[in-house]
Amino acid sequence: MKVTFLGTGTSQGVPVIACTCEVCSSLDFRDKRLRTAIHIQIQEQSWVVDTGPDFRQQMLREYIQRLDAVIFTHAHRDHTAGLDDVRAYNFLQQMDMPIYGTQPTLDQLKVEYAYAFEKNAPLGLPRLDLRIIDDKPFSIQGIEIIPLPVMHLRMPVYGYRFGNFSYITDANFIPDETFERLKGTEVLVLNALQHERHVSHFNLTEALAMAEKINPKKTYLLHMSHKLGLHAAIEKELPANVRLAYDGLQLDL
Repeated sequence: MKVTFLGTGTSQGVPVIACTCEVCSSLDFRDKRLRTAIHIQIQEQSWVVDTGPDFRQQMLREYIQRLDAVIFTHAHRDHTAGLDDVRAYNFLQQMDMPIYGTQPTLDQLKVEYAYAFEKNAPLGLPRLDLRIIDDKPFSIQGIEIIPLPVMHLRMPVYGYRFGNFSYITDANFIPDETFERLKGTEVLVLNALQHERHVSHFNLTEALAMAEKINPKKTYLLHMSHKLGLHAAIEKELPANVRLAYDGLQLDL
């Protein structure tokens, strides 16, 4: 399995367009964080988890020529706003795109992309095959995926486990049942928004505490705002088995 971090940033706390903060003006490519999403290549399958506003740019950058499914964590726009661009894969692959998500997430997609679900929709629009999931494990082409329910303040969000790789974004609480599902995780990805406490996201201290409790061999942090600071500076503060993810980072698992 190969995991590519398409984006590791967030819209939360992003300064104005002309910002000259240390992160915006940094020459370190690791500080250039597009909205959070990952690409999973497992056996012959090519999937993405979330399609944020930067989806097209991310897929072109990584030269991903095939996409077999989209899996959504939740319905916030910074995770769904690029879905329209799957139409290119519809055209290339001559197939409707399987879209996996909870009922509330898929219902929201029907609102935001209503034009794609109209009867007799004209050619060229995204063709989406919505597939409802719940907290039970499900399979895509025989490959099992385990949902990891977490809370984003009052909003249920799903992380996902693929084998020994577990991915959680947009969370500030992990229930006991999900900790059970995380046992044996070897590589963990977890959100860490900033240093200060936040109402709906783990901050850096909380994320490190969660990683210590889950106890994987390696943890990567993502969904980072400008407020977290420079990649090189933060990495010096982290335990040896915890690193910051960055856009374009690839893991062979």
